[in-house]
Amino acid sequence: MKRIFTLLTLLTFCLAPLAQGQDQKTVIAHMIKEAQGNSQLEEVAYELLDKNGPRLVGTPQMNSANDWAVAKYKSWGISAKNEQWGEWRGWERGITHVDLIEPRVKTLEAMSLAWSAATNGPVNAEVVMIPEVANKAAFEAWLPNVKGKFVMVDAAQPTGRPGYHWEKFGTEASIENMQKQQRDVASAWRKRLSNTGYNSRTIAQALEDAGALGILSSYWSRGFGANKIFSARSKKIPAIDIGLEDYGTLFRMVEHGDKPMIRVEVTSKELGQMPTYNTVATMQGGEKADEYVMLSAHFDSWDGGTGATDNGTGTLVMMEAMRLLKKFYPNPKRTIMVGHWGSEEQGLNGSSAFVQDNPKIVAGLQALFNQDNGTGRVVNISGQGFLHSYEFINRWLGAVPREYKSEIRTTFPGAPGGGGSDYASFVSAGAPGFSLSSLSWDYGSYTWHTNKDTYDKIVFDDVRSNAILTAIMVYMACEDPETFPRDKAELGINPRNGQPRAWPTPRNPNRKGGQ
Repeated sequence: MKRIFTLLTLLTFCLAPLAQGQDQKTVIAHMIKEAQGNSQLEEVAYELLDKNGPRLVGTPQMNSANDWAVAKYKSWGISAKNEQWGEWRGWERGITHVDLIEPRVKTLEAMSLAWSAATNGPVNAEVVMIPEVANKAAFEAWLPNVKGKFVMVDAAQPTGRPGYHWEKFGTEASIENMQKQQRDVASAWRKRLSNTGYNSRTIAQALEDAGALGILSSYWSRGFGANKIFSARSKKIPAIDIGLEDYGTLFRMVEHGDKPMIRVEVTSKELGQMPTYNTVATMQGGEKADEYVMLSAHFDSWDGGTGATDNGTGTLVMMEAMRLLKKFYPNPKRTIMVGHWGSEEQGLNGSSAFVQDNPKIVAGLQALFNQDNGTGRVVNISGQGFLHSYEFINRWLGAVPREYKSEIRTTFPGAPGGGGSDYASFVSAGAPGFSLSSLSWDYGSYTWHTNKDTYDKIVFDDVRSNAILTAIMVYMACEDPETFPRDKAELGINPRNGQPRAWPTPRNPNRKGGQ
């Protein structure tokens, strides 16, 4: 009997790894099948992006998105809550409508900048531009001319065709000529602005103080029809971005002395200080409940579009991965958390606040996986300067089927990220945070902070692949018998100053912003 018991014990010991491997393969296979056959990505994207809209910090739409995410997680059986980390200037966008009314009639492509003041109903006024002056004294003498007018503060682009279009169709001579025109125009405008005694950050307030009715700008993103929409620098008058083509029309009219007139209506609401939140969802761990694996994506956006690829797609990846994990790995070894961070766009504020406020979680972090830079499939993962990242990340990637990782280039040990996205908030605190960096899809030109960052730019096949990759990586990090060591690699010498490279230091979040 004793011999039989011994044999059974040995058999159990020998077969345990095989059973574990079979269980691992089963969980992964189930998650992939669910993601491919019953994906929730399109529906979740509609609810977040089309129905709720952009998520500028301090707006009602940001707070309604936080509430929506909590409700969505709870509908999947996942505990979730909104954690206040600060407050921000409350503001709500209304309409922007701009018409050219002289010397001809045309409705212009226009959008007020974030936190812009409103007009008091529709107003008609002439358009002028920053003049060429010799010095600040000459500009101050001219400045009273802006009273009751809209002022153009950017140069008109010499072409609305992106560089790749010139490379495809232009001759060598025409390409060189256009590149020279672009350099010359940019240089001349910088000199024109510098001669006023102001810069791009201070000129708006000078014009406002002199009685201008509003500021007109155009921040081309170097893609067809794409302009970047950031925040107003005026306080009491509207700041409006005009599309490249219409801005160029107005600019040339002013240059020719045709005194264009526009009719403008901008509406918005000031809402006082608004609470700001991170949305955090949790699947409680078992055996190693005090160790954590986190999914990470910033939840806020600029509001020129709907924040679809910055960072709606990162949000979709993390939400879908959590849904898959809850369904097929409901009792994780380590605690799984997801952070949907607020105010990343203003300096990683939400995630930095979380790191400050949750030292226990940061101390127990096994790994954090962050996705931010667009809709494309993941193609780069860096070890972020952690000495043993090679061993752990490769082990976790080893369980990922080839079709979801074949394009991924890994860099070990890599260098620690000091900014760029929310993983850096954790890395700077010495915790293992990793960026799942995406294929471009011309992200920088067409969707990053632009008026074209909308649902239709999402490549759902790539987002689905990223959700599968993330779910498997999180699962493997949870199940890993070893805890990720935090030894830091030697970072070498900074060639700029000849000094040793230093590990980034934690940011101090702005907890009362938009003042």
